[in-house]
Parts: sequence; structure tokens; C-alpha cells
Amino acid sequence: MLLVAHGSRDPRAAEATRALARAVSAARPGTPVLASWLDHTEPGPTEALRGLAAAGHSRAVLVPLLLTAAYHRRVDIPAAVAAAQESGPSIAVTVTDVLGPVGQHVDRSLLAGLVRRLDEAEPGRFDAVVLAAAGTRDASARASVGRVANALGVTLGTPARVSYASAAPPAVGAAVARLRTRGAQRVAVAAYFLAPGLFHDAVAAAAREAGAVAVAAPLTDAPELVGLVLDRADIRASSTR
Repeated sequence: MLLVAHGSRDPRAAEATRALARAVSAARPGTPVLASWLDHTEPGPTEALRGLAAAGHSRAVLVPLLLTAAYHRRVDIPAAVAAAQESGPSIAVTVTDVLGPVGQHVDRSLLAGLVRRLDEAEPGRFDAVVLAAAGTRDASARASVGRVANALGVTLGTPARVSYASAAPPAVGAAVARLRTRGAQRVAVAAYFLAPGLFHDAVAAAAREAGAVAVAAPLTDAPELVGLVLDRADIRASSTR
């Protein structure tokens, strides 16, 4: 199994991906689980797939550690797979869906992971929640983030709004302030991030400045995320048999 993360200059992000790979490996004894990155950290997915093929593996399941099916899933990952298959030993590669919504469906494991991190940040009830995401100019990707926010609000029984760290409004401070203006006394921020980094740091600082009572940590290696990775891999592997 090959996990492919976005990649970041922040070393904490790579370590979070390695921690997730270790957790997935521990949950699936006997299955090699490797981490790779599209940018900033080695190995890239092409190199990792070539290494698996050279080691004698005839097939691999590639799980994109992405929360939206935007450019990286549509373009970068298929290109990396194609490059790996152009030369060297042959390896059949099955690419799974991303960890975020597939169509209209928001996976319960994803929601449970977000709730876990909120509970760890501040146990108890909230009046409202802001789902803070990295941001994208892709309208369909933003719509999928909106579906997660709506589902999280239903799960928690509170109003839920989206915010973005870049590329699209509203910023997290504005989203928190708007909810507080409308009467919410305890606003929490759920982190729609897989790993720590500068974006999450900025979100946490701005949210607290705006009056949020809790800011959740990224999902990293939450047990629910481990289960979701395995579910994605198992569904795709079963469909290709």
C-alpha cells in the first residue's frame, strides 16, 4: 500500500504522514505500507512505485491522502503512476478515492475523526462549529468541504460554517466572528487538515483571536483516519479483483 500526501516544507507534516503510515501498517500486519509525497519530501510516488516494483511487488494500492478530489488527485497522481509504469519492472497500480467526500457521501469515519479531535481540544458542548480547511480555487472541491461542514454540524447538533486558510473566503477569524455576532457563545474550530503546518498554525491563532473556545488538532494518525485509509484500500482492491 502506498500513501501519497501533498507535501510541505514544514517537517511536522512529513512526520505526521509517517506516523499515519506506521499506524496503518500496524493495523494491517503483513502488508507493506509506504509513505510518499507529491512535493517537498522524498520519495515521490513515482520513485516509491518503482522501488516497490524493483522489490518484486506486482501490484500496489495507492491511497491519496487528500481531503478533496482537486488537481492533485485528477492530474498529479495519475501522472506519477504513468511515469512509474513507463520504465522498469511492471507493477499494476490501483488508485483509490481521496479521504474526503466521494460524490455526496461523507464517510462516518472522517466525521468521527473530526469529532475526536474536537473532544480532545475541549470536551463538552459547543454553540457552533467552524470547519477550517486549507482552501482551493476549485469550486467542486469547495462544495465537498461544504458537505463535510454540513454533516459535521448535523453530527454535533450545532450550526456549522466553512472557512479557508487561503484561496477562498471566508477566513477563519471572520467565520468565528460572524457566529459570535449571531449569538454563539462557544464556537469551536474543527481542523480539516491531515497534518500540522503553517496553515494550521495560522488558523489556530486567528480563531483564538476571534474568540473561539477550542481549535482542534489536525487528524494526523487518528484511529478513525487509519480505518478510513484501510476502507478506501479494501473497497478499491475488491472492485478490481
